[in-house]
Amino acid sequence: MGKYWKKVAEVKFGGPAFNESGGEFTPGKYLKPGYVLTSRGCPNRCWFCKVWIREGLKIRELKINEGNNILDDNLLACSDEHIKSVFMMLSKQKEIQFTGGLEAARLKEWHVNQLSGLKISQLFFAYDTNDDLEPLIVAGKLLKSYGFPWRKLRAYVLIGWPENKKRGIKADTFENAERRLIETINAGFMPSAMLMRDEKTGEADHKWKLFQRAWIRPASIYKIAKNKGLI
Repeated sequence: MGKYWKKVAEVKFGGPAFNESGGEFTPGKYLKPGYVLTSRGCPNRCWFCKVWIREGLKIRELKINEGNNILDDNLLACSDEHIKSVFMMLSKQKEIQFTGGLEAARLKEWHVNQLSGLKISQLFFAYDTNDDLEPLIVAGKLLKSYGFPWRKLRAYVLIGWPENKKRGIKADTFENAERRLIETINAGFMPSAMLMRDEKTGEADHKWKLFQRAWIRPASIYKIAKNKGLI
């Protein structure tokens, strides 16, 4: 691809796709206006994630730029001072989203208290492993107590992973995936199925793609939840 663009300008290959660590964030560069990163890295060693390998286990807090969509790897792992500063910046924004995701196990009541005063559009959490369920349930109850409606609470749900004998991980099944998605709804969140794909080819089984399609579109999820009497 680079050879086609080198006639126009200098071409460099790099970035997250090449497992390179990111530096300071420049608003509007590579990402649309409003999308911002205020930190990089994650202290968790999730087996399915490359962030801690690429960016490091130690959180790097960056300069806080104006924006309404927070893409941080793990914002709630940052210092309280940094989080408060991010919330202060967001107090001037509208249609606020946390599409980078918030870790339910790190969510505290003071976080929710301050979030409740912001013009939130969507809050994303995650249910990737069985250990995530209990914190997600607790977070759902806390957020609901502060008046957050179901339509604003989302949760990424990892599905379709293959067997990994080295790590002692069994392959995911449709039955188990649906159970986790339903558990997410019961916890107070609208799920968004994240299908694991082959690292080399980027492909996934056709049946898993069809399954994901039903569990990634809000309208479809709402219909499923309604039919099952979950909402």
